[in-house]
Amino acid sequence: MAPRRTQERAISTRVTGHLAGLKAAQRAALERIFRRTTGDQVISVELAHFMATISADIRRQVGVILDRRGHVQHVIVGDTDKLQLPDLGRQRAGKSRFRGVRLIHTHILGERLTRDDLTDLSLLQLDLIGVLQVERDGRASTIELAHLVPPTPDGEAWEVVEPTPLGEADLGFGEFIADLEAQFSVTQKVVETREGETRAIAVHITEGPVDSTAVLQSLEELRELARTAGVTFVDTLVQRRRKPDPRYAIGQGKLEELVLATMHHDAELVVFDQDLTPAQVRSIAEMVELKVIDRTQLILDIFATRATSKAGKLQVELAQLKYTLPRLAGRGTALSRLMGGIGGRGPGETKLEIDRRRAKDRIHALQKRIDELGRQRQHRRRRRTEGDLPVVAIVGYTNAGKSTLLNTLTGATVLAEDKLFATLDPTTRRLRFPNEVEIVLTDTVGFIRDLPEDLVAAFKATLEELAEADILLHVVDIATDGWEDRMDAVERILRELEVHDKPVQLVFNKADRHPDPEVLEALCRRYDAIPTSAIDKPTLRPLTDALLTFRQKNATGTIVYAPAV
Repeated sequence: MAPRRTQERAISTRVTGHLAGLKAAQRAALERIFRRTTGDQVISVELAHFMATISADIRRQVGVILDRRGHVQHVIVGDTDKLQLPDLGRQRAGKSRFRGVRLIHTHILGERLTRDDLTDLSLLQLDLIGVLQVERDGRASTIELAHLVPPTPDGEAWEVVEPTPLGEADLGFGEFIADLEAQFSVTQKVVETREGETRAIAVHITEGPVDSTAVLQSLEELRELARTAGVTFVDTLVQRRRKPDPRYAIGQGKLEELVLATMHHDAELVVFDQDLTPAQVRSIAEMVELKVIDRTQLILDIFATRATSKAGKLQVELAQLKYTLPRLAGRGTALSRLMGGIGGRGPGETKLEIDRRRAKDRIHALQKRIDELGRQRQHRRRRRTEGDLPVVAIVGYTNAGKSTLLNTLTGATVLAEDKLFATLDPTTRRLRFPNEVEIVLTDTVGFIRDLPEDLVAAFKATLEELAEADILLHVVDIATDGWEDRMDAVERILRELEVHDKPVQLVFNKADRHPDPEVLEALCRRYDAIPTSAIDKPTLRPLTDALLTFRQKNATGTIVYAPAV
C-alpha cells in the first residue's frame, strides 16, 4: 500500500500545497512564516502559535520544513487530515545519513502522530517530525515528536516522545541530532568493501519460509553474481508474500525497513533477486533514492563487462536493448542516441517515440550482424570438421570449472576465474591422444537458473556450437550445495536449445572438495558420472580414457556413446 501522503512539485516558489480558496490575507500570513527562525530549538513557541493561528483560521493543516540552522525552507498547506510534502530533492546528508531537515506541522482534529507521519519520517530520512495540537482558540497546546533510532532485530525503527505542553518542551536540537547521529555511527554494521566496490542491499521475495534452503541458495547465488559485478552486499532483506506488491514488490513495512537499511549501511544500490517491472523499479527508486536493479539487469551488467569479442559485445548489446525497450515508457530521461542519421521523423513524433524507434532499429541491425557472424562461425566449423574430428562441447552451470578443465586437458590458457560468467565467448582447442588421435574441445558460456530469455536468444548464435557437437560434457560442481538443482537448470536450457538428445557425459568436478568419498562414489554410480578435479591432471585420466573410447567409436561410425564408469 502506498503512503497516503505523496510528494508533489511546488505549486509556487514560496508556499506549497492546497492553496485553493485561500484569501489574500491568509496567503500573506503564510508568506510571513518564512521571516521566522527557531535557533537551536526544535520549534520556537512564537512560530508554533503563529502556525496554529493560521491553521485554525483556514481549517487546514500547516507545516514547515526547517533546516539545521532553524531557517524555514518550505511552508506547506494541507487538508484537514493530511499534508502533501513538496519534493525535497535527492540530496543526502553525506555520512550522517539524515536529510538534514525536520518537519513540524499542525493537527486540527485532535489526532496524534499518524502512520503517515512515521512513514514520512522513515522514507524521507527526516531528522525529526513533530505535531502541534491546535486548540479551538487557535493556540498550540502540545507538541508530539518522533525520530528514527538505530535498527534492532525486534524493535521499532523510530521512537515517539509523548505529547508535551508547548511551553515545557526544552530540547536543544543541535545536541540532539549530533547525539542521534553518533548512535547510528556506533551501531552501524561495518562491512568492509574493497576500493571500487559498490555497497548494496539485497532483497528477496519468497512464497515459502524466509529461511528455507531454496531462499538461502538463491541469495548465495545472487551474492556470487554481485561479487562478479564488483558489488558487496552489506545487508539482506527477505519478505514472505503470496505475490509481489504491484507497485513496490515488497510491502509498506518492508519498504520502510529497506530505506532505513540503506541509511544505516551507507548503501549505494538495491538489488532484487526477482525480476521487477519497469513501474516497480521507478517506484522503489523514488522511495529509497538509490539506483534499483533486478537479477536480470545484474546479469546483463556482468555480461557487458565480460564480453571481449566482437560477437560477444554485439550479443550483450542486443540483450540489453531488448531488456531496456519496454522500460522506456515513463523514463524521465531519453535513451542515449544509438544510431546516427537524420530523416524519417514525423512532425508530431515525440522524444519517447524517437527513442523507441531508434532502439528497434538498432535491435534489427544488431540481429543482422549477429546472424552474419553466426554464418561465418558455421563456415569455420565446417572447415574444422572436414577431417572428421569429433567435437566435444563442454557445458555446465556457471563457475563449475569448465574453462579450468579445458586448460588442464589441452594446455590452453583460457581465462579461468572463481567468478560467474568468466567465459562468454566459445573457445575451441584440440585434445591430442597418442598415435596422432585428436578430438576438438569447445568451452561455452556457463548457464544459470532462470537465464533471461533475451540473453538466451542473443547468445543463440554462440550456443550453436552445441548443435554441432557430437557429445556434451556436462560439468557439475559436486561440492556446491544445490548442485542437483543446478544440474537440472542446465538440462532445462539444453532442452530449450533442442540439443538434449545428444550423448551426454556427466563430469562431477571439484570431487576433491566433497566431504564424503563414499557418498561421492555412490552418486557417480547413480548418475554414470566421472569424478574429477580440474586443477589436478592425474584425476582426469578416467575422463580422457572415456573421450578416447568415444573417439574410437566415432571413427568406426558408431556415434552412440555409452558413459564410462
